[in-house]
Amino acid sequence: MSVHLHWFLPTGGDGRTLVDRHAYTDGGVRRERITPVSGVRAPDVEYLAQIAKAAEQLGFEAVLTPTGTWCEDAWLTTMALSQVTERLKFLVAFRPGVISPVLAAQMAATFQRVSRGRLLLNVVTGGDSTEQKRFGDHLGHDQRYARTDEFLQVVRGVWSGRPFDFRGEHYQVEGGLTALPPDPLPEIFFGGSSAAAGPVAARNVDVYLTWGEPPEQVKQKIDWIRGLAEREGRSVRFGIRLHTLSRDTSKEAWATANRLLDDLDPDTVAAAQQALGKSESVGQQRMLALHGGSRDKLEISPNLWAGVGLVRGGAGTALVGSHAEVADRIEEYHALGVEHFVLSGYPHLEEAYWFGEGVRPELAARGLLDAGPSPLTGVPAANGRPASAPGGAPLLVAGGR
Repeated sequence: MSVHLHWFLPTGGDGRTLVDRHAYTDGGVRRERITPVSGVRAPDVEYLAQIAKAAEQLGFEAVLTPTGTWCEDAWLTTMALSQVTERLKFLVAFRPGVISPVLAAQMAATFQRVSRGRLLLNVVTGGDSTEQKRFGDHLGHDQRYARTDEFLQVVRGVWSGRPFDFRGEHYQVEGGLTALPPDPLPEIFFGGSSAAAGPVAARNVDVYLTWGEPPEQVKQKIDWIRGLAEREGRSVRFGIRLHTLSRDTSKEAWATANRLLDDLDPDTVAAAQQALGKSESVGQQRMLALHGGSRDKLEISPNLWAGVGLVRGGAGTALVGSHAEVADRIEEYHALGVEHFVLSGYPHLEEAYWFGEGVRPELAARGLLDAGPSPLTGVPAANGRPASAPGGAPLLVAGGR
């Protein structure tokens, strides 16, 4: 079982701090309202293309694109970026409750053909009723997971290439059909820590994703989902969503992490914690419990830092340390059964290089990556630029290497 490395596309904006990262003040509805914050980068297609090309060049397999009212649409953005990349896959996040499952199956099939087989799907059931209501979805938490269960059954049914009938509580489909099914079928990623989420994963998904909890907690989740899947006669693979902050030395990495905390005054943290505490997501509550809103003891496990979660919802932990230390932690999770690592860092362009040029060679040397040529093999140095920054690829700026 090899390690699969994925990066993140910040389609809501990017920046050098944990706060004020987003280029929009109103959730991305009106482009002209750009927040005048120093260092914030708008999620325009040119910048996102830089990140996508860097990820491809550095050997990442795919990039995750989020979903929500605060960011650009994942389907449209990734389709545009598929035209300026060659091998990079796109892990497209979407909400099953706001789109017809037959239409989603058709969109996936079209995407797969246009991109030449580079689509992965990340199904986001939604743990925040406020966000769901913005999309017109008023179902409760457990009902949303029941609907996701039916949604995925319909998607897989219409991918068969034959008329498919389905009658459930949330969907009634007669003769559902995707005339040209996707080839290959996109792998389906899914996350959820609640009792309602586990059976959905066991019955329907290819890869179960967890946020970056300490290894012992991740093992408990793996054992839970694996047991449910076995009772369904299925097997499920596992992935983890983490931030990363690696440097040539551990001291440099932790100094950078501490600088990220400098922007977080007590009022900012308190406001964020109050808002996040209202989430219905069990996974989000588990993230909050890792630090309790306190700056004390944020290293909750060796090289696992919970500082991001002081102000950010969703993935709230980062692997922090030297390149070898970060590789150690990845190897530790991998030994538990984690195969897919979906990573990110601020800013995403520079941190992709830090990880790709620092940690990835460590993992390759340990035999954790698929054998094959380096993503930089055969790329000559030119005009004084290193082989790791060919052609129009960006060189690192201040704060990088």
